[in-house]
Amino acid sequence: MASADRSLADLLESVAERTPAPGGGTSAAWACALAASLVEMAAAFASPPRPEVCERAATLRARALELAEEDLGAYAGVLEALKLPRTDPERAGRRDAALSAAADSPLAIAGAATEVAVIAAQLAETGNPHLNGDAVVGALLAESAALAAVRLLELNLADQAQDDPRREAAGDLAGRAAVARARVLGEPPR
Repeated sequence: MASADRSLADLLESVAERTPAPGGGTSAAWACALAASLVEMAAAFASPPRPEVCERAATLRARALELAEEDLGAYAGVLEALKLPRTDPERAGRRDAALSAAADSPLAIAGAATEVAVIAAQLAETGNPHLNGDAVVGALLAESAALAAVRLLELNLADQAQDDPRREAAGDLAGRAAVARARVLGEPPR
């Protein structure tokens, strides 16, 4: 059953189980979806109305839920490689290839979450003041999701080439998400 069709209590229970998945990547995607929902709500109450922001937030929410499912599937390859005997000469290569492939979903999660954080920061500044707290929480949740996904990407690529372009892309996304957080908190960017 897709995570979007399960209750929140059921999702939380599945994360808490003694299984490797769903784990951090899927949880980051769910956090991104929740942040996008807050942005969508805040945009719906904006004056003047911001239907284009509502629509984009709804698209990002749906994309985050898709990415949660993709992340579950991507990490399955890593788990399969780890089931091979340690003495199998193909184990390390298959594990590294699976980890490299598993880095794609965290990068996509970070991208979606960063976009949510940026939109939320804009809404916090220009949206309905009564929904400012929701926009701020949306930005903070989205930034956390982006940073979590970036860290997972870094962990997945730990044994890969340092010049992998996904590292630079992830760093750029983390920086943009941090700027959004600084905006909603009234802090200078780091």
